[in-house]
Amino acid sequence: MDQDIIDLREKYLNQDFDTTPFEIDPKKTVEYARLCGETAPRFLDPADADFQASPTYIASLMGGRTMPKDFPVKGIGMDAGKGVECLAPIRPGQTLNGKTHLHDIYTKTGRSGRMVFVVSRIEFYDNAGKHLANSDSRIVIREKG
Repeated sequence: MDQDIIDLREKYLNQDFDTTPFEIDPKKTVEYARLCGETAPRFLDPADADFQASPTYIASLMGGRTMPKDFPVKGIGMDAGKGVECLAPIRPGQTLNGKTHLHDIYTKTGRSGRMVFVVSRIEFYDNAGKHLANSDSRIVIREKG
């Protein structure tokens, strides 16, 4: 691994840089589930005993920042994908607390040169502090060179 990436990892990984509250609106989660083609009543019917947001709903939530203010971006950043890890159901009507940190920084080399991948993770907690889910956003930066 290149020394500059090792330095970035040491300085930035796993350091919370944004905290955002999220109100989980039942109408929005139902509409999201409907648009995604969900058919299970637990995602579509607020009267269902197991009513919850569909697992990918949290990928639609964004905090105030996706990168630390002083992160040295060099080049053009592009979306490189999303990932969701569900640890417990997200119940519409509750407020979640999202804490954002950089989860990983790594490189790949292609025909156009080195690309830096940055994984920004939001960890979602309920008001009791229970960790419910993670949402990862991958950004690829094609370095100018």
